[in-house]
Amino acid sequence: MDVRVGDKLLMKKNHPCGENVFDVLRVGMDFRVRCVGCGREVMAPRSKIEKNIKKIMREE
Repeated sequence: MDVRVGDKLLMKKNHPCGENVFDVLRVGMDFRVRCVGCGREVMAPRSKIEKNIKKIMREE
């Protein structure tokens, strides 16, 4: 899956704050993403993030 820094990810499940859109801050073996709603940063394994992506939104 081609996910780049700066992309916005629409996830299948909501963050506890109610938002389901995340900004990608870091890509590698694990991802660092920031919730657009509350600003919380989360680091999670690549496999877990890729499994829960519904749509990748790019600004080109």
